[in-house]
Amino acid sequence: MNKLILAAGLLALAPVLSSTADAAGRGARGELVYQIVKKWGPHVQEAYRSDMGSWSKQMGPIFAKAPMDSLQMAADARSFDAMNNALLGPNVAASKAGADVAPTALGDAATDLVFVPVSPCRLFDTRLAGGAIAANTVRSFDVTAVSDYSFQGGAASNCNGVGAAGSFAAAVINFTVVTPAGAGYITAFPFGGTQPVAATVNYTAGDIRGNLATVALDQGASANEVSVYTFAQTHLVGDIVGYFINPQATALQCVEVDGTPLNLAAGAAGNAFAGTCTAGYTAVETQCRPSIFGMRVAGSWTSHCNMVNDSASAGTVTATARCCRVPGR
Repeated sequence: MNKLILAAGLLALAPVLSSTADAAGRGARGELVYQIVKKWGPHVQEAYRSDMGSWSKQMGPIFAKAPMDSLQMAADARSFDAMNNALLGPNVAASKAGADVAPTALGDAATDLVFVPVSPCRLFDTRLAGGAIAANTVRSFDVTAVSDYSFQGGAASNCNGVGAAGSFAAAVINFTVVTPAGAGYITAFPFGGTQPVAATVNYTAGDIRGNLATVALDQGASANEVSVYTFAQTHLVGDIVGYFINPQATALQCVEVDGTPLNLAAGAAGNAFAGTCTAGYTAVETQCRPSIFGMRVAGSWTSHCNMVNDSASAGTVTATARCCRVPGR
């Protein structure tokens, strides 16, 4: 373990350690606190992305007040949850362990893109439209919102839905240089962006050479989305095989599953159990449906309802599980 990291964590506990120090050094309490921080501090940093010193400082008052037997149990614990439970109890351990920790959001529009594969389709071909790209120049091409790519030498279609998908973040394109005039390279990059110091395809004179590349696209209002620089004069062909879209919110698929109706005599109580969710679905709630007035719900769980029949007549109650899943899983 990194000694500097441990030192930073123990420094935050200086008041606890100094208050318990004796002739033996750290003292009995201080020694147990030292063992706990040494054992679990690195885990807090790795698992919760929380600074070890901050965690130690937050735990300082708990270390100072915890009974010695609780500290000993925490020091001997074989899991982080067991250590927390020894000091805090199972109801508050999780909140203390992850204090001030912001989990990474799922479906981040800036980073978590969704890939959509398509059958290969031609976006552009300079042999059919526009002519060869001159040496040391940039030519730009339209990728999104296109119903017919033939104006730039591509397919006379929307390329299997690519042109109808709206604006998207990146495309997977097979770039092929055809008979360049000399050795060199091409570089593909977002339209309007800064040309990177990187090659998409390296070529020699007279080559016909391709390379599959994922290219970020401009998502602004311009008609073109991708630009290509070439060192030497060359023809260029681009075939799309897929694209990346920003994540879309997906509604859950839910179904309701009734359990076997429970018969309750007047004044009786009992548990009505909900139906069982099919594989892939998870029960998220249970609805309790009595057949007559005068029945009340004494308790409800995701598996059953506890019902009391306060009426003067017999009746039935059905527990219905609401089972949900993320589509496609």
